[in-house]
Amino acid sequence: MTETKREVWITGIGIVSCYGEGAEQHWQALGGDKAPAPIQDSERFPPYTVHPLPEMDWKLQIPRKESRQMENWQRLGTYAAGLALEDAGMKENEEVLSSMDLVVCAGGGERDIDVDNLIMKESRERDDHDILLNERLSTELRPTLFLAQLSNLMAGNISIVHKVTGSSRTYMGEESSGITAIQNGVARIAAGQSTHLLVGGAYNSERLDLLLSVQLGHYLMQNSGAPVGERIKEEGGTLLGSAGAFLILEDAEFAKARGAKPYAKLTGVASDLGPRDEASTTARLNEIMDKLDIQPSDTTAVISGASGCKEVTATEFAVLRKRLGSETAIRAYTSLTGNALEANFPLGIALSALALKNNSFYSKFDVTETDAKATPSKIIVTSLGHYRGEGMAIVEKA
Repeated sequence: MTETKREVWITGIGIVSCYGEGAEQHWQALGGDKAPAPIQDSERFPPYTVHPLPEMDWKLQIPRKESRQMENWQRLGTYAAGLALEDAGMKENEEVLSSMDLVVCAGGGERDIDVDNLIMKESRERDDHDILLNERLSTELRPTLFLAQLSNLMAGNISIVHKVTGSSRTYMGEESSGITAIQNGVARIAAGQSTHLLVGGAYNSERLDLLLSVQLGHYLMQNSGAPVGERIKEEGGTLLGSAGAFLILEDAEFAKARGAKPYAKLTGVASDLGPRDEASTTARLNEIMDKLDIQPSDTTAVISGASGCKEVTATEFAVLRKRLGSETAIRAYTSLTGNALEANFPLGIALSALALKNNSFYSKFDVTETDAKATPSKIIVTSLGHYRGEGMAIVEKA
């Protein structure tokens, strides 16, 4: 049997970042002739800088009784999902929602910082650490905290609040989970296994436990809020950003039947992971670009989810420029939004679709970037995890 490869349209975008909420708000903030100044908070978590959430009125997308049971990482994802459904004109269409599939990329829940601090304090005074942990786990933690840690709670809350009741799956694994979620969504529609789905994730960077988790590997930039291009001239490092990004993906024929207009089309996604030495990473990136048949063109640009970690980001830029030419416009959006880990790749896809729909591109996000030669008709979106995992997607005018 010959399989039919269906065209995948992006028909709805829901974004929340430090620049506000909604697709149009983000185009107004980030598009145009001059890129905005980064929105950063370097006061709360010194020596680390984060790109914080804006002021949120959660009840605009989440009933108050449901919101009370969520932590901010769940609220952020549920809110962004509602924005995407609203943007696609699906919010109140129960027939469409009941058959809509859901793909989520999410991390774990928020920790009890007071208990963590207690355990760390006592561990300095005792040598029986195994016994100490068992004692504190059984006496200090709320039983419900374990339920709040489950990564698939975001998908559950989206299903409850927005009545998205088709199939559901959740991926974990930092930036790689966002790549896998998009890749899975595109593959299912292209193969005819789904006609419409909601895909995306969220990340709350304003958490001491997550800052600690990332910095244990020495990945965070310290005492600097410099953009990516400037950061890798120094010691490098990532700056985390709070963000939620969800997309509505549809089979083009399904979208046409309901009168939907596309932002853009997703024509390919590829990923890999392996050792992070320069030679291995270069080889994998070239294999990804070969799979996607990425070739140089004046109307091709790059939206990069570069982490800012020195070696991997320098390798990414070198490989892209060798394949596409030194004058190709590369925009590292993490300079402005921060690295949203699980949500980073969906956010990059959303920003590329916005540019294509508006027949424009983004001004330089920092002085190291080059001007676009022409308005792009094809955008390559990249995400290379700060620790592991690489992915690229091709987003084109529909």
